[in-house]
Amino acid sequence: MGWWQLNADTLAGSRFVISPLAETFASLKLLHAGAGAHPGEQAWLSRHLPGYRARLAADPVTGSLVRAGLGREWIADFLTPAPRGGEPFADEVARVRRAAPDAARADLRTALAGPLPAELDRGDLPERAALLLEWVWEVTVRPSWERRLRVLEADVVARTAQVSRGGWVSVLDALRPGRTRWLGANRLQINLHEYPPREISGAELVFVPVTVQRTGWVAWEDGVRYAAVYPCAGALAHPADRAVPSALGALLGPARATVLVLLDSPLSTTQLTAVTGQTLGSVGRHLKVLREAGLVERRRAGRSVLYTRAAAGDVVVEAGHGTLTGTGNTTLTGTGNATFTEAGDKAVTRRG
Repeated sequence: MGWWQLNADTLAGSRFVISPLAETFASLKLLHAGAGAHPGEQAWLSRHLPGYRARLAADPVTGSLVRAGLGREWIADFLTPAPRGGEPFADEVARVRRAAPDAARADLRTALAGPLPAELDRGDLPERAALLLEWVWEVTVRPSWERRLRVLEADVVARTAQVSRGGWVSVLDALRPGRTRWLGANRLQINLHEYPPREISGAELVFVPVTVQRTGWVAWEDGVRYAAVYPCAGALAHPADRAVPSALGALLGPARATVLVLLDSPLSTTQLTAVTGQTLGSVGRHLKVLREAGLVERRRAGRSVLYTRAAAGDVVVEAGHGTLTGTGNTTLTGTGNATFTEAGDKAVTRRG
């Protein structure tokens, strides 16, 4: 396994950042794989995969670059500069473009664990990589960026709140279960690859969420900055897990039931509005009713007010997915589905 050695000050000073380039590269990986982890990703692929494949078919050199750069176990380092936080996409992709051609070819040989294909023995590889990333950003990511950003922000807010409640260890173990975990003795496991540990004490450590599932990687500027990219736990990331049972929808109303189901992790009213497509006023009314019923709680995390399910809310949701028998022999049976609409009028149906 791969792990980083870091002191307490480095871990205490670590932070979450959002990176448009990381989101774009994760989307490139999804296009390259051609298979989504849930219906939302599949719908996105159905819109963009034909154009992506046509672009690479018309540019075989860039196609070979992608296949080499993503490698089997390693990603070519020059494709994933460590995010700094607060940078616009143009500034981030400029760092890809500025990579030295010799270094880019060396990174590709490492990713391939072998010799470089003849067609990639050239000096314009960083420029070609930057152009492809710009295409992925403009065509497939930027149109939905505002919505993606809200989902990413929700993940950051929720995990930051988790740090304040349970410390960094509880968060690190959950970023990529089975891959990232705190080993103790100032050691952070960051993946399952076998390579020598890195001493990163004194450097900046950042954690970067992306909306694409089943992905993740690490990046670094040696001695300066180290980054671990992980799939976020946003509400649209796991649609099957957040299906609204038909009985729960009948009990509370579909819109209010949707809000309750989504609050298995802390979200603000703005984030709920972005995820559900409901108006801010509607979300606020649903939250007021749910709080008065004791199903939802609210608390402050920094400047944000976050809502999450109370214990009673958990019981109601769990009962909706199974069978709840109470006084009067009332039975709730949950097998329903819910539909959410993304920017671009994409409907994602979720079955439970």
